[in-house]
Amino acid sequence: MSSTAAFNIRTAKKNKTEIDLSDSCWYLNRELTWLEFNSRVLHEAEDERTPLLERLKFIAIVSANLDEFFMKRIGGLKQLVGAGLREISLDGRTPLQQIQECNKAIRILESRKYTLLQQILVLLKEQGIVISKVNDLTARERKNLRKHFATNIYPLLTPQSIDPAHPFPFVSNLSLNLLLTLNSASGLDMQLARVKVPVGVSTARFVALPGKPGSFVLLEDLLCSNLDMLFPGMVVVRCDLFRVTRNANTELDEEEADDLVEMIETELKERRFAPIVRMEVLEGIPTFQRGRLAAELNINEYEDVFEVPVLLAVRDLFELTRLDYPHLHDPPHHPIVHPQLESSRNIFHIIRDAGSILLQHPYESFSSSVERFLRTAAEDPKVHGIKMTLYRTSSQSRIVEALLLAAQNGKQVAVVVELKARFDEATNIRLAEQMEQAGIHVTYGVVGLKTHCKVIMIVRQDFNSLRRYVHIGTGNYHADTARIYSDLGLMSCNEQLGSDVTELFNYLTTGFKPRRKYGILLTAPRFLKQALLAKIEREITLHGEGGEGLIQFKINALEDGDIVKALYKASQAGVVIDLIVRDTCRLRPGIAGLSATIRVISIVGRFLEHSRIYYFRNGGAEEYFISSADAMKRNLEARVEVLCPIETPAIAREIRSILDVHLSDARSAWVMQPDGSYIQRIPADTDLSSDSHCQLIVAAEKRVEQNRKKMKQGKSKQMIST
Repeated sequence: MSSTAAFNIRTAKKNKTEIDLSDSCWYLNRELTWLEFNSRVLHEAEDERTPLLERLKFIAIVSANLDEFFMKRIGGLKQLVGAGLREISLDGRTPLQQIQECNKAIRILESRKYTLLQQILVLLKEQGIVISKVNDLTARERKNLRKHFATNIYPLLTPQSIDPAHPFPFVSNLSLNLLLTLNSASGLDMQLARVKVPVGVSTARFVALPGKPGSFVLLEDLLCSNLDMLFPGMVVVRCDLFRVTRNANTELDEEEADDLVEMIETELKERRFAPIVRMEVLEGIPTFQRGRLAAELNINEYEDVFEVPVLLAVRDLFELTRLDYPHLHDPPHHPIVHPQLESSRNIFHIIRDAGSILLQHPYESFSSSVERFLRTAAEDPKVHGIKMTLYRTSSQSRIVEALLLAAQNGKQVAVVVELKARFDEATNIRLAEQMEQAGIHVTYGVVGLKTHCKVIMIVRQDFNSLRRYVHIGTGNYHADTARIYSDLGLMSCNEQLGSDVTELFNYLTTGFKPRRKYGILLTAPRFLKQALLAKIEREITLHGEGGEGLIQFKINALEDGDIVKALYKASQAGVVIDLIVRDTCRLRPGIAGLSATIRVISIVGRFLEHSRIYYFRNGGAEEYFISSADAMKRNLEARVEVLCPIETPAIAREIRSILDVHLSDARSAWVMQPDGSYIQRIPADTDLSSDSHCQLIVAAEKRVEQNRKKMKQGKSKQMIST
């Protein structure tokens, strides 16, 4: 925190004079608060209560997150600097200042990460999981590895010399590379060469030693140990490893594109050759080699080069986290079937009887709910149409399989595919082409807006009329992430909700904006932000009338300046505000005269918090909403999003329970301080039952037990009456 901000906070605490909410000191930086979130993630790896391979997993997560941060955020800031823009952010920083402060924070985070990694590698060795140096192996082991190298790796290698006739080769994003200094046998002919380390689908980074479970060597080490096969008759003087990260911000102007798919494909090609924003090297690389690499790659040697003590591309540790050592993992979690979906009855009959059903992933199964919903729709002869949005899904998706089956069965199927879902563009293009070939009507949403809402609508001929069944979710239709992301989904046959979703799809498939009217859904970019601001203002008014104002948000990020300012005003009016914000948070809580009634917590634990819940006490007429939208400017102003009201009292009670569990978490909750730092809550004992994820697992299991007991009692009463 800057000295100016600290002074203003002290002044605000002493004085009760009106605070200028336009002052940049009241707003934290988006990028720095996101890095602070990764510091909390890394703490899960530092926490000795976390099983050992799970600790390794969190190190890999932080590393993957930082890769993406450089590609998206640092890359974007560098573009602004390159364009000569000095626009000041909401928190009072120029793009260059943000880059410099982020780099400083990242170097501190990386230092922690590598210190911890070396400690964990020692602990893993004690458990029989060892990463050895090839030179430390026995002669027999080296011989067997050389055979493996010759058969499975050598054919994949393409050595490239670097000399006046061969310019420095292209280096792909996130690839591992060897810079080799070679000499002829005579010692008079020094040369340079580059070899790309072929880490990929068929080649593991950690090469298993035959007959020695848990023993590995690094692929690059194995490569360096067999360079004589690549360069016969040459002497390898040095072998230096380096890795580059390229800018991923290559978006073209969608409004000027004649063909959106062609435009996205062009973006992907441009991203491949985009400027480099970071280079990582191992410590000990000679200054000359480091400088030459920086010059060849056109980066700043001092700002953009990061030296690390061991292991580049730490995200590859995900390979080891899949090892089958049960005692080194969290206890296995198996999502339960939602109690109301345990029946083998047609799922549409179940929804029709219930009215609405709330799904809690990963505690409740995605397969037996959402995938069953679509699979049944594809097979049910009474279903006439299916519409859905697709933002991210797995490459081998049962969701897509169900859509293809529905089309084959003669149903009308329309899918809005978001081609611009970052890093999933190629997958989405392929899936869109596959669906189009099957006769599915594929569109790409509204020009200039990302389609981020998660919605399915099934049109079915029920016994008396057509009925619309909808699913509205907070997370992607992705079976893999549904097991590790905490998300909510609502399945409903509510007539007004069905009407609103119909209106939404008409907007998405035509792009026509005038006179769109919704009964209960709040949609972005036109209505959602204004509605949130109006509801905050209403809470201020009701609180002033003695209404005990209360606002609670559970979101991934709080970045929009207007929302932050409105929450400050509500706090100044005395409204109590609870914010469960996973990562980025611009707001400073707990400042007298500004945010004294606001508390912010962040939940970091076994599952990735991803659901969005918005709650307003509303003078006692409580309002609950679920959404795919965070309180971010891009979500509220540049994406198609929906905020869905929860009108069923029983479901509202479920969501109230979720909020209360998170707010009372004493194991995975971090409390935000006025300066933007966080302090982890410490439970009174070592019992992990206070962890919100553990509590929600237990709650899901109890719901099943209670439902089965209820069913059993119902059958008993029926038998007695009979």
